[in-house]
Amino acid sequence: MRPSRSEFLDHAGVRLHIRRWGNPEAPTLFLLHGWMDVSASWQLVVDELQQDWNIIAPDWRGFGPSQWLDRPYFFAEHMGDMLAIIDRYAPQGQVRLAGHSMGGIIGTLYAGLYPDRVEKLISLEGFGIAPTTPDMAADRYRHWLGELKNPPRLHVYPDRPAFARRLMKTDPYLTQERADFLSRHLARIGDGTTKGGEYRHGIIWNGDRWHKAMSPNLFRLEESMAIWREITCPVLWVAGRQSWIVRDFATRPGDWEARRACFADVREAWIDQADHMLHHDQPEQVAALIEDWFTT
Repeated sequence: MRPSRSEFLDHAGVRLHIRRWGNPEAPTLFLLHGWMDVSASWQLVVDELQQDWNIIAPDWRGFGPSQWLDRPYFFAEHMGDMLAIIDRYAPQGQVRLAGHSMGGIIGTLYAGLYPDRVEKLISLEGFGIAPTTPDMAADRYRHWLGELKNPPRLHVYPDRPAFARRLMKTDPYLTQERADFLSRHLARIGDGTTKGGEYRHGIIWNGDRWHKAMSPNLFRLEESMAIWREITCPVLWVAGRQSWIVRDFATRPGDWEARRACFADVREAWIDQADHMLHHDQPEQVAALIEDWFTT
C-alpha cells in the first residue's frame, strides 16, 4: 500500500480531515468520496496508479475522521467545504476532479459554479439523484420532522468480519481481501441498533447517523441541470455495467440522455463486473481511466 498522511482543515466551525498521497510537487488530483464512504477507500485505486500524483482526498463533514455534527446535514454545506478545500490546496489555476456518487455530484456542481477553475472532471456514478415533484413536499417535511423527534440509528455489527460480510452480500464483485480492508475504514466502534431493535455497542458505519436522515428539501433536478450547462471543461461519465444506478435510469426513459445533454463536452466510459461502488470492485480499471483522462 502506498502510504497516506493526514491533515486537517478548519472551515466554518467544522474540522475536516484531508487524506494525502504522493509527491506534493507532482500534478494535483482531487479524489472525492461518496455517501457513507470515506477517503481511505480510494487507497484501492491509488495503489493501481502508475504515475506520480499529489492526491488530495477529503472526508466530507460527518464522515470518517472529519468532525461529526450529530445533527441534520444539508448538501449546500458540502459545497462550502469543497470551495474551502480547493482554495486551500489549489488557490490558483485549474484543478482536476474525480468524484464518486455524491462526490461526483459535488464535483460537477463545483465545475458549473466555477467553470474557470476546473481543467477536467470525472464523475464516477455521480449523475444526480432521482427527480422529484412538488406534490412530494408535504410527505418529505413530515418525514424529516418525524426524524427530528426520533433520530435515525446505525445498524451495529458484532465485529469487523461481520461488517465485511455485509459489504460482500450487497456487492458481488467485491473480493474478500478488499472487503477486509474496507471494514477497517468504512466501520468504527460505536453505538447502534440490532435488527431486533436492541441498542448496544459494536461496529457501525463510519458516518454520522444523521447522514441517514432524509433532507426536508426536494432535490430539484432542473437546478442541477442548469448548473451543469455552465460547465466548460471536458467531463467523463463513468458507470458500472451492473450498477443499480444504471438500472434505475432504465425505469425513466430519456432521463440519462437529458442529463448527459447538459454537458458541452462529455464522454462515457463503462466498467464491466462493477456495481455502484465501482472503485471498490475494479480499482485497476478506475485507475487506468483516471490516468488516461487526466494525461491526454
